[in-house]
Amino acid sequence: MRLGVFGGAFNPVHTGHLVLASECRDQLDLDAVWLVPSGTPPHKQPGELADAQARVEMLELATAGDPGLVVSRIEIDREGTSFTVDTLEAIAGDQPGCELFLMLGADSVTDLVNWHRPERICELASVVAVNRGESTGEVLVEGCRIEHVTMPALDIASSSIRQRIRNGRVIRHLVPRAVEAYLVQHDVYK
Repeated sequence: MRLGVFGGAFNPVHTGHLVLASECRDQLDLDAVWLVPSGTPPHKQPGELADAQARVEMLELATAGDPGLVVSRIEIDREGTSFTVDTLEAIAGDQPGCELFLMLGADSVTDLVNWHRPERICELASVVAVNRGESTGEVLVEGCRIEHVTMPALDIASSSIRQRIRNGRVIRHLVPRAVEAYLVQHDVYK
């Protein structure tokens, strides 16, 4: 099985996330893409994130009807800081024989060398550099297998969506309709 792993805060999930996951699945002929919302990411302050359960529910709403996109609670349910290497090791242990593909924005590929145990990440998975309009940086981790995917350039950021919500501005078409309804109903980010 060829499995894509797409981690992130998904705070909130937006159309750009879904296009990225779908393009990777299509261009790399993946059997599925697991969207893995971060539990306790090392690079974010806990107050910056919406409740973990809310982020999972929004992802489930956004991926409903697309069996190739699967929401995984692996980081949400694990205690402690969420390091990508731990997630990949857990998936590899639970899915023996599975070929893993870690999806990153092309801008993050250069920074991979600064991640926790980058060599092990590259042993466990091929790194997918997703070009969203920026150039792909040089990979500084020796022996790292890189796949390249190009997707339509969509200038959508979760931070700008949160700001638009706080300012009472429209977010229609930036997030799936079901996610927009969830955000309103549950008063997330106000």
